[in-house]
Amino acid sequence: MSSDLIYMLWESFLETLLMVGVAGTLGAAVGIPLGILLYTTASGGIRPAGLFNRPLGWLVNAVRSTPFIILLVAIIPLTRLIAGTSIGTAAAIVPLTIAAAPLIARLVETSLREVDKGLIEAAQSMGANIPTIIFKVLIPEAKTSLIVGATISCGTILGYSAMSGAIGGGGLGQIAISYGYNRYQTDVLFVTVALLIVLMQVIQIVGTRILRRTDKRAR
Repeated sequence: MSSDLIYMLWESFLETLLMVGVAGTLGAAVGIPLGILLYTTASGGIRPAGLFNRPLGWLVNAVRSTPFIILLVAIIPLTRLIAGTSIGTAAAIVPLTIAAAPLIARLVETSLREVDKGLIEAAQSMGANIPTIIFKVLIPEAKTSLIVGATISCGTILGYSAMSGAIGGGGLGQIAISYGYNRYQTDVLFVTVALLIVLMQVIQIVGTRILRRTDKRAR
């Protein structure tokens, strides 16, 4: 393997980290409020609103049910509008964020549903308003489940980032396809797969360690 190829692998590795980090952050910025809205406006939530909850749920489900590789192609016009191009790392961040947001939303909603209803009722009986219940009761009590969800989300976004290489999205996925597959350089393919596995393991280890520090039951 030449030094130029090693340098390209390093650059692609950094591009993958950038895609996962930015898309994960933007996806969380959109997905966490969406998840809270899905929970609070659901039937049996602290502020039921079926006319709002159902369309929002349908939208989230529609994006989640679309295979990522199809989503990549389907929103190319939107990607060009936002990023100014349909190829490269910046362009890949757009579909990655759109795919991450509904995933995070559902994980947040599921985590909040695990909170004991008695705690919510106790807070309501003491006159707590909705923001207080969300930030003082729901999120602290769901912290363990939210950490698990964050770990799953990061791993999923990493997998999506590799798929984006199929249409020139940059990162390790593009190197694997351009050199490992198209040019039959199996050594490059094996290295990119190994790097993706290492990244996934790091994400899981970090998530597990954070979980152990915040939840005594995980120790």
